[in-house]
Amino acid sequence: MTSRASWFVAALVPLALLCGCRTAPVPQAATPAPRPAAAVAGPSHQGTPIELVPFRSGVSSAVVERLARQAGCTGGQGAGLVSEPGPVEMYRMACDGGRVFLARCELRQCVALRK
Repeated sequence: MTSRASWFVAALVPLALLCGCRTAPVPQAATPAPRPAAAVAGPSHQGTPIELVPFRSGVSSAVVERLARQAGCTGGQGAGLVSEPGPVEMYRMACDGGRVFLARCELRQCVALRK
């Protein structure tokens, strides 16, 4: 083989190997199946089961409890996280007398939704 031909082959072999890798399917990381929200079967209302969400404390629970006290809401277990943890979270607090206090917290800045 001539020097020019060996250079050509030497340049094409790595290129062909790279191209072969590029066309091979890339294995995808296994994505976990979305998990259902933890719910407890509760009583039914007109034949439709009511979903009871178990109490979960969140990073802004204390702030929401303070907002609830300022709005005249007391009692219950405290402010429970009803959404997935993240930058935007929803909290719910059961008040005495059957009222419900809701708050939305975005990056730990909480605002009352229902007083």
